[in-house]
Amino acid sequence: MPEPSDDDHEHGAHDHGAHGRVPTRGERWEDFKKSPFLPATVLVFILAAAAGLFAGSYTYTMANPTPHRIPTAVVGAANAEHGGAFLVGMEKALNASLEVHPYDSVAAAVEGVDQQKVFAILDVRQGDRVGLEVSGASGASVAQVLAETAPEVGAGLGVPVTVTDVRPLQKGDPRGLAIFYVSLAAVIIGFVGAIQLSVHARALNPLERIAYTVAYALLGAFVIAAVVDWWLGALDLPFAQSWAILALTMFTSGMVFTMFNTLFGRWAMLPTWGLMVLLGNPSSGGAVSWPLLPSVLGRIGQWLPPGASVNAQHTAVYFGGNQHVFPFLVLTAWALVSCAIFWIWRHRHPGGRATEPAHAGEAAA
Repeated sequence: MPEPSDDDHEHGAHDHGAHGRVPTRGERWEDFKKSPFLPATVLVFILAAAAGLFAGSYTYTMANPTPHRIPTAVVGAANAEHGGAFLVGMEKALNASLEVHPYDSVAAAVEGVDQQKVFAILDVRQGDRVGLEVSGASGASVAQVLAETAPEVGAGLGVPVTVTDVRPLQKGDPRGLAIFYVSLAAVIIGFVGAIQLSVHARALNPLERIAYTVAYALLGAFVIAAVVDWWLGALDLPFAQSWAILALTMFTSGMVFTMFNTLFGRWAMLPTWGLMVLLGNPSSGGAVSWPLLPSVLGRIGQWLPPGASVNAQHTAVYFGGNQHVFPFLVLTAWALVSCAIFWIWRHRHPGGRATEPAHAGEAAA
């Protein structure tokens, strides 16, 4: 057997040293970045932060709602002695301002309620008492705060107060939360559907992806409305209008995720969750009426898809003759912008398939 040469010894020693040496910190970091452990580790911290932000956003807006500015109709002599004192007493008790809107009659003030210009009616025409008509349909939380505060203020002034609900909530929705949860379902299923299309139908081309988003939005919205109205009887919906609002909400939510997926790839869930859930749902006015929300959230919420959906659905169910175009414009604008961004940068979307015909050689193979 031939003896190993000096070159063989040197080569073997070199190989042993290369494989046996401890990797440097830089090499370990490069290996870690290329491994699945980096995104998994990032997700651990992102999910922890998301959990805290989710709980914090809802707790901040819903745990202790405080009125800031409540539009209130006043019928009669607003400057009458007991009327003026009652208004001042209410503002002190609520630690908020009542935004006074004078009306000539209760009927005109009720029309103001139906147009969602005011949340309550204060009737001070009678000299020895005050009539307060709240509107549970306008906002259950606001109506509750006013109904609890007014008798206490009246007792302190020695003025009897009669509280009635001029627009009560439906029997199946005594707390006024059904519309919020219906809209929340449309928002969440909307972007979860887009996520599932990206995972399980990745090869869909842009037009096909939009078409399937329309399809699940229409069918999903129908099922939501049917379950809430026909099966559970929680709400008596104006079915066609409610179905259309839910479908537009689901489509918009799905396309918002698709837009972010085009712009940010696998991290698209972060801006989608932040916009639609952490910011959009607590500020929507569905669980807590906007006069009780922090003022900034109350203003922002109406410009986001969840708030627009709640606004449109709430008006359709309780004030159908006074529907506003604004929430539909908001939803449509978000949907169109999302579709446009997705279409313009569709080559960046992590999906699709080649549409060119295969070469003859490839086909033969």
